[in-house]
Amino acid sequence: MSDTIASLKRQISSAGDLQSVVRTMKALAASSIGQYEQSVYALADYWRTVELGLSVCLRQGERSAEIQPSNNTGVIGAIVFGSDQGLVGQFNDIIADYAIKTLAALPGKPQVWAVGERVHARLADAGLTMAGRFAVPNSVKAITPLVAQIQIQSETQRAKDGCEQVYLFHNRPQTGSLYEPVSQRLLPLDEIWQKELTKVPWPTKILPEILNDLPATLRSLIREYLFISLFRACAESLASENASRLAAMQRAEKNIDDLLEHLHGSFHRLRQSSIDEELFDVVSGYEALAKNG
Repeated sequence: MSDTIASLKRQISSAGDLQSVVRTMKALAASSIGQYEQSVYALADYWRTVELGLSVCLRQGERSAEIQPSNNTGVIGAIVFGSDQGLVGQFNDIIADYAIKTLAALPGKPQVWAVGERVHARLADAGLTMAGRFAVPNSVKAITPLVAQIQIQSETQRAKDGCEQVYLFHNRPQTGSLYEPVSQRLLPLDEIWQKELTKVPWPTKILPEILNDLPATLRSLIREYLFISLFRACAESLASENASRLAAMQRAEKNIDDLLEHLHGSFHRLRQSSIDEELFDVVSGYEALAKNG
């Protein structure tokens, strides 16, 4: 009996320690969600400004060396944002399955850059050709260096392999702890891309006009467009990752609470049973002594 009680004490102590860890991770995830969501909100107005600027340039009939004819054959590049760490529920499986399904429907051979060790392993297991892997940034400040690395390596690989198309895949946060997988065609900047931007409505009745160096302005806006697309995808993925982790920690916390309740109940029952046995032994001994006396 004493061994069983001691074993329950150890289990209760271990569950309590795990509960503390889960609560700490839950607090960290909740805090991280805020900073990444704020960065996404901060980008929204700037994104809108760049989009309107591109719309004006393209409405004036300006073209750039970056705007190329659409080519639906050859190598298809894909940048998939996932996580390095576990305890995120189905976060990596959802975006990996979405990317695999989407790429399978496109003509050409996929070549994938993965942001995150977990999603890299998932995509590699699916048989996709992996062009590289990047570490997931641990703060908003670390996103910019990551975007620079992605741009440099992807441009080098694209020039080497003649990759005409590049797609972004990431999870986008929704209300509460929900998120959904989304994709964006980042390249090529072709006629289809141009037509979509020229349809963006100007917020006022007076259309602006670029008077100075129109080609230089367009090139600058394109660079900002590519940078913001990658930055926003990463920030949204990180917000979704922490939302998924928060939900996983909430489920784990509930399971630990249920386990502790069960363990405490078993402990109290065993302890009461032990006390009852000891009292029974005392009463039996007293009765035996009384009969002999």
